[in-house]
Amino acid sequence: MQEILTSLERRRAEARAGGGKKRVEAQHARGKLTARERIELLMDANSFEEFDMFVEHRSSDFGMEKTKIPGDGVVTGWGTVNGRVVYVFAKDFTVFGGSLSETHSRKITKLQDMALRNRAPIIGLYDAGGARIQEGVDALGGYGEVFQRNVLASGVIPQISVIMGPCAGGDVYSPAMTDFIFMVRDTSYMFVTGPDVVKTVTNENVTAEELGGAFVHTTRSSIADKAYDNDVEALLQMRRLIDFLPSSNTSPIPEIPYLDDAERHDDSLDTLIPANPNQPYDMHELIQKTVDDGDFFEIQEAHAKNIITGLARIKGRTVGIVANQPMMLAGVLDSDAARKGARFVRFCDCFNIPIISFVDVPGFLPGTAQEYGGLIKHGAKLLFAYAEATVPKITIITRKAYGGAYVVMASKHLRGDLNYAWPTAEIAVMGAKSAVEIIYRAELSDKDKIAARVKDYETRFANPFVAAERGFLDDVIMPHSTRRRVARALDMLKGKKLENPWKKHDNIPL
Repeated sequence: MQEILTSLERRRAEARAGGGKKRVEAQHARGKLTARERIELLMDANSFEEFDMFVEHRSSDFGMEKTKIPGDGVVTGWGTVNGRVVYVFAKDFTVFGGSLSETHSRKITKLQDMALRNRAPIIGLYDAGGARIQEGVDALGGYGEVFQRNVLASGVIPQISVIMGPCAGGDVYSPAMTDFIFMVRDTSYMFVTGPDVVKTVTNENVTAEELGGAFVHTTRSSIADKAYDNDVEALLQMRRLIDFLPSSNTSPIPEIPYLDDAERHDDSLDTLIPANPNQPYDMHELIQKTVDDGDFFEIQEAHAKNIITGLARIKGRTVGIVANQPMMLAGVLDSDAARKGARFVRFCDCFNIPIISFVDVPGFLPGTAQEYGGLIKHGAKLLFAYAEATVPKITIITRKAYGGAYVVMASKHLRGDLNYAWPTAEIAVMGAKSAVEIIYRAELSDKDKIAARVKDYETRFANPFVAAERGFLDDVIMPHSTRRRVARALDMLKGKKLENPWKKHDNIPL
C-alpha cells in the first residue's frame, strides 16, 4: 500500500512541476507567476481542488508521442474566493507554451460544463501561444467547443478572463465572449495575428505591445476592461471583483455587512455644481460620496472617459453605476461612450444588479467623424440597453439633460423606476443660446433682444420643474440627501418584478 501511495505522490509532484525547473525559472524571469502560483493567490488558502491533473495529449504526429507532460498545458479545478465557490482554469506557459490541444480543450470544457451546471462563476487565466499546430484541426475543434460553452454560459454565470501573458489566434475569442477582460501591463498582449504575420501581409512594422498590449486594449480598442501592474495586483483585484458579483443569474446579489450610515447627509454635495454652467466638476466625487465607504470598482476607466461605469454597494448590496463625466468632453455621449455604457447596463441586467445613473449630459457629440462612424446606431445601443433592462433603475440628474441624450440616460420614458433631479438640473431640448438662435433666427442682429430671449428661455427651462410638473421626475431632491434617497429607493424596489414580452432573443443594433 505504501508503495502505491508513494507512486501517487511522485506522479502528483511530476504534474505540479509543469514544464520543469528551467521553464519555471524562465517564467519568473519574465516577471510572471506560474499557473499554479496564480491559482494559489486567487483562491482562498487550501481551497483549490484540481481536476484532470494526469491528463496527457494523444497526438502522435510530428514526434509529439515522445513528449508528454501531465496536465497538458492547463490547470483546472475549483475552490473558493472569500468563501464562495468559483471555477478556475489557468494556462501553463511552461508546458508546450500553454498551447491548446484536443485534450487541453476538453479539460476546459469539462470545467465550463460544471460551472454552468452548478451555477458558479468561472475565471480563466490566459498565458498561451494559441493552438497547438501539431494537432491541426483537432485543436481548432477544441476551440469551437470552448466558444460554444462561452455563449451558452453568457448571462447565466459570470465569466472573467485575465490575460497574464500572450493570448493570440483562436485564444482571443473565448475571452472576447466573457463578461470582463483584464490584462497585466508589459507582460500580456492579445491579437488575432501577431507582428510577424502583420509584417508579411501589410508590411507594417509593429511590436507585440504596440499591436495588442494592455495600453492599446484599455484605451483604444476597449477590448480590456482594466490593466494592472503585475500578476499579484491583478489576482487580488479579481478577488475584490468576485465579491461584487452574484454567482449566477438566479442567485441573489451579494450583501455584506456595512458600517456607512445609509441616512448620512453630505453637505459638500450642495456646492458640487459650479455656478458657471460650462465649468466642469468630477462626477467621481458624487459617486464616492453616495456609495458605501467610497468603494467603487470602475470598469473601463481608461476608455471613453466621458462616461463612468462600475460596481459599488449601497447598504452592503451591489449596485451598478453609470454616470456622465463633465470633466471629459463635457460629459457628451459619443459612439465609444454609448457602447461602453450599453455593455455595462446589459451586464447588470443579466445578473439582476440595480442600476444607478448620474446624469449630466449636454447631448450627443456632433461632427462628421461621429456620424460617419455610426453614432446613430451606437447611441441606439445605449438606449436599447436601458429600455430593455428590467432591474431597478434609479436616475439622478445633477445638471444638464439635453435632447435625445436626456431620454437615453434612463429617463422615466424608458421605464426608469425613480427619477430624481437636483435643483441645479436643466432639462431641455438643447442649451438656451442654441435654442434661441433657432427659434428667433430673425432677431439675431439685435443682441439685446437675443440676450433677453436667452434669459427668458433659461428662466423657463433651465430648471427641473417643467419636467417635474409633467411627472417625468418623481422629486427634486437636495444634493446632500442623495445617498439617503438612493438607499431608500433601493429598499423600496427590492421586490420589483417586470418581464419583457416573450422572444427568442432581442436584436440589439449591433
